Amino acid sequence: MKKTFKLSHPKIAYPRLIEATKAEVKKYLKRERNKSLPDYADFWGFDCKFGATEDSAEIIHVAQINEKISFAESQEWPAFYLEIIAAPAQRTKRPVSESIDEIDDEEE
Repeated sequence: MKKTFKLSHPKIAYPRLIEATKAEVKKYLKRERNKSLPDYADFWGFDCKFGATEDSAEIIHVAQINEKISFAESQEWPAFYLEIIAAPAQRTKRPVSESIDEIDDEEE
């Protein structure tokens, strides 16, 4: 999904447009996650960008999408650009030394 969301409409209130945008993004993420994975992949990862325009968009984590949309709402942006690209990914195991260090720190 590469889309510029316009946040102005003659009949729809600004907060309702924000809610509709968040719902559309949530629906898209759910649809992409439900697609079948290739054999080598464990989950769907998402490469995301957010900004006022396509040129000024910055890379963000998928968990920050709602936060960034709320930020755009607080700044009363007339539009924003959101890019979400689904990519199959494979989980990597943490090195054993890291997990042992974390256990030792918790016990102290």
